[in-house]
Amino acid sequence: MSTDKRLDDFLKNIDEIADIIQGLNSTDESCWKNAFLKADKRLSLLKDEGDTEGARTRVNRTCINTSPSRMIPPHCVSKKSDVSQDSFLRELEKDAKQRAERRKENEALANALKDLGNEVYAKGDYATAVQRYTEGLEKLKDMQVLYTNRAQAYINLERHRDAITDCEWALRCNKKCIKAYVHMGRAYMELKNYEEARRCYAKILQLEPSKEKLVKDYLEKVISREKKQNQEQKASEEHETGKESAVAVAHLIQKLSREDQVALYYSGGIKILVGLVRDCTGQTLFRMKNGFNIIGDNKVINRSLDTALEDPVHKDLFLSVLTLWKAVCDGNEENQCLLIAHPNLKSQILPGLSANDPDLQTETLALLSVYSSTERGKSLLLQHMDTSRLMKILLEYVRLKDVRAIDGMNILYNLTLDERFKIHLRTSFCSALLSCFTDVLDECRTQEESRDILPPVLGLMLNLSLESNKAIQEHAVDITSRCMQLMQSRDGVVVTRSVGLLSRVLPQCTMSVQHAAQGGIVKKLIKMLKAGGQRTSLYAVKALALCVKENAEARKDVVKYDKKFNKLLELLSCEDEIIVGNSALCLGYCFEVPGAASSLLQSNILNLLLSHAKEDTKKTAVQQNAAIALGKLCTAENRFIIQLRELHGIEILNSCMKSIK
Repeated sequence: MSTDKRLDDFLKNIDEIADIIQGLNSTDESCWKNAFLKADKRLSLLKDEGDTEGARTRVNRTCINTSPSRMIPPHCVSKKSDVSQDSFLRELEKDAKQRAERRKENEALANALKDLGNEVYAKGDYATAVQRYTEGLEKLKDMQVLYTNRAQAYINLERHRDAITDCEWALRCNKKCIKAYVHMGRAYMELKNYEEARRCYAKILQLEPSKEKLVKDYLEKVISREKKQNQEQKASEEHETGKESAVAVAHLIQKLSREDQVALYYSGGIKILVGLVRDCTGQTLFRMKNGFNIIGDNKVINRSLDTALEDPVHKDLFLSVLTLWKAVCDGNEENQCLLIAHPNLKSQILPGLSANDPDLQTETLALLSVYSSTERGKSLLLQHMDTSRLMKILLEYVRLKDVRAIDGMNILYNLTLDERFKIHLRTSFCSALLSCFTDVLDECRTQEESRDILPPVLGLMLNLSLESNKAIQEHAVDITSRCMQLMQSRDGVVVTRSVGLLSRVLPQCTMSVQHAAQGGIVKKLIKMLKAGGQRTSLYAVKALALCVKENAEARKDVVKYDKKFNKLLELLSCEDEIIVGNSALCLGYCFEVPGAASSLLQSNILNLLLSHAKEDTKKTAVQQNAAIALGKLCTAENRFIIQLRELHGIEILNSCMKSIK
C-alpha cells in the first residue's frame, strides 16, 4: 500500500472518530444512539482486524540512519516542551473535573425527572411518564433505571417494540439488569413471540438462580397466554368452518343477549348452552362471544338470586346460571379469571353459599370446588373474595353431615394448603372453632353415615395445627382423646391424619402427652410403625418421641412392645432424617429403663448411631440425637464402651459434641 493511501486512510479514521466523539457529546438522543452504535461497530472491526493480523507474517521495517545528526548538548535543549506538557496536564485535569461536576449535576436532574415520572406513572398517566423519563435520559444517557422505567411505561401504552429497544439499551448499561429481561419478556409476550419471552425469563434464572419462583410465575404466564391464543385460534377455525356445536354456542349467546325476557326464556337457553360448553372449544367461544358480560349484566338474571327462595322459576334460573359457570370454568383458568373479576358474578357466590336452600348451596359449592382444585384457582379466590366471610360460611357446613359438609371441608382443606390463607387463619383461629371440630369428630365417630366427612375435617385440622396456637392448647386434651379413638379406624387416611394431628397437638400441651401415655398410645404407635407407611411412620415416631420424653411409663411401654428395639433400629436406617432423628431420640430416653441397653449387645446399634453422629450428617438435630443416644447407651451398659473404643467412637463422639456446642 502506498504512503499516500495509508495517510488518506489514517486521516479518514481520524475524521470518523471525531464524528463519533461529537455524536456521543450531543444532546440529541437519536444522534447519541447512532454514535454509540458506530462506536460498537468500530470496536468490533478493530478486534477482527487484530485477530486477522495475528496470522500475518510480520516484516521488520526498521531503518538505520546512516547520517545521524550531531549530538546537541543537554543544556541547549529547549524547556518549551516541558512547559507545554505541564500546561496540557493541567488543562486535562481541569477538563476532567468539569466533566465530573457536570455529570453530578446531570445525575441529580435525571434522578429528579425519574421521580416525577414515577409519580405520574403511579397515577396511570403513562404518556407523561414516558416524557419525564425521556427528559431524564437527555441529562444522563447511561442511566439504566430510566430505560427500564420507560420500557414499563411503553408496555402500558402498548408500544412493545419501543419497550424492547429500551430494554436493550438498559442491558448495554448493565448486562446483568434483571428488570430489563423482565420487561423485555413481557413485551415479547404481548407481541405473541412466546419463544423470545421464554428466553428472556430463562436468562433471569441464569443470572440469579435465587429468582426461581419469580421466573416460574413469569413462565406460567407465558404458557397461559400461549395456551389462550391456541384455544381461541382453534375455536375461531371451528366457528368459521361451520362446525355445528361451535355455531350453536354463538347462536345461543346471541339469543341470550336479548333483554327483558321472562325468566323461563333465559333458564331454558342456559340449560341448552351448558351442554355445549363442557369442552375447551365451547368454553373458549363462550368467552370470545362476550358470554360473561351478556349473562352477568342481565337484569332479570341478577334479580333471580333475590327471589330464588320464594319463586321456583327464579330459583331454577339461578341454579342454571351456577351450573353454567361451573361448566365454562372447569379446567379453564382464563374463564375463571373473567368470572371472578366480574363484579356482578362475584357478588353471587357468597349469597349462594349462605342461602337457606340445599340446592343453591350444593351448586355454589361445586363452583368453588372448581376453583380450589388448582393453584391458580385458589389464588383467584383469595385475591377476589372476602376470605373471612368465606371461611366462616364454609365452617358452618361442617355440622350438616352430608355432601355439602364434605365439599365445604374439602374446599377449606385445599385453601389451607396456600400460605396466604394460613396467615389469615392464624389471626382468626378461635377456641369456638376447635370446639366445633371436636364435636364433629365425636359425631362422625359414632354415626356411620357421617364417616365420609372425617378425612377432610382431619385434614383441615392438621393444616391449622401446624404452628403453636392458644386455641389448640386449650382443647389439646379433647383433641388427643378423639384422635386416639380414631386411630382404630379401618380407613387408612383417617388413621394417618389422626396420628398426624396428634404429632402436632402433643408438643403444645404437656397434659395431653400424659393423657395419651396413660391411654395406651405407645402400643398403638408401635403397631402403626410396624405396619409401615412413610407418612404414617413420620407422624407416629414423632408422637412416640414426645411421649417417651415426657413420660417414664411410655419408655417402659416401648421396651415392652418393641422387643429389642427391632422397629426403632430399623427406622435408624431410614433415608428420612426426621424419622431417623426422632428414632434416635426415642432410643436415648428408653436406654434409661434398667436392662434396656443390655438387650442390644448383639446388635449393630453402635455402628448405626456412629454413622449418624459423624460431622458430615446433613442435619444437626440428627447428629445431636444420635450422639446423646450413644452417650446414654454407654452409660447404661459399660460393655458398649469397649466396642466404642474399638470403632474409634470416642474421637467421633468428642468431635460431634464440639460441633454441637
